[in-house]
Amino acid sequence: MAKRYLLDFEKPLVELEKQIEQIKELARDSEVDVSQQLLQLETLAARRREEIFKSLTPAQKIQVARHPQRPSTLDFVQMFCDDWIELHGDRNGGDDMALIGGIGSINNRPVLMLGHQKGRDTKENVVRNFGMAKPGGYRKALRLMQHADRFSLPILTFIDTPGAYAGLTAEEQGQGEAIARNLREMFGLKVPIVATVIGEGGSGGALGIGVADRLLMFEHSVYTVASPEACASILWRDAAKAPEAASALKITGKDLLKLGIIDEVLPEPSGGNNWAPLDAGNTLKEAIEKHLNALLQLSKDELIEERYKKFRILGKFVEANSIEEIYSEIPQETE
Repeated sequence: MAKRYLLDFEKPLVELEKQIEQIKELARDSEVDVSQQLLQLETLAARRREEIFKSLTPAQKIQVARHPQRPSTLDFVQMFCDDWIELHGDRNGGDDMALIGGIGSINNRPVLMLGHQKGRDTKENVVRNFGMAKPGGYRKALRLMQHADRFSLPILTFIDTPGAYAGLTAEEQGQGEAIARNLREMFGLKVPIVATVIGEGGSGGALGIGVADRLLMFEHSVYTVASPEACASILWRDAAKAPEAASALKITGKDLLKLGIIDEVLPEPSGGNNWAPLDAGNTLKEAIEKHLNALLQLSKDELIEERYKKFRILGKFVEANSIEEIYSEIPQETE
């Protein structure tokens, strides 16, 4: 069994887990009945875990969203997909492993699934480029989505990326153009699109597969225009102020639901999706089926019109009499 990776705020649970493991070893090595003590400790640990995860700050939710053992796109595909055939290549000489896609079925309903894919260790993360897709990844995604549109397959996307790759080669190959083309083309697709933020949804890298009829988000996932570290560096010239930036950016599911950016926040097991991935998979599958059933009742023209309206009403504005009033709303750098 793989060792569980503990986050900083989970450290109070360490001692309890050690006691639980010691009692289990005692039960294996002797005939002493320790079931009552074990039940008490496990109940206490579960209660403390629930208390911790019910009061997470935005900065702590980012840690959960980035957890190395959090279920990935391929994990969810394997959990609730009856069958799965991965499709490769952007038909332009590349096959970006940071963004994967293919055809499968959920309860005998054929669908196209695609999403960002991170690695479980350093070696795999290098191959997957830490979930940061290059232009070829977004062109591959568009090719697959157009394939789905041609054969009337609903599209499911899974968002989990710190952002699109911003290296020199990506810029030379047209990163901005590739993402912009996806945004434009997704608005015209005549099949239902359900997107879910399963981990970290960062900047244009997330938007490149995020134009959807329904946008779902797990409870401890984050969805942001820029990483809190980048935001803090811009506003305060100090990346250490990332926790303050995380609060100001309104990146949690609760905040984004209130703003009308997302359509549903999916609950996570106590301790996060990494604690009980199969439960998380069941929750996601039920939500996807519910939204797909509703969207499939719409005609193609109604689907496109509703998608258009959904994005036209996004956004907020502030009336001000002067530019000074606008700047007064922005946190200022302290001496």
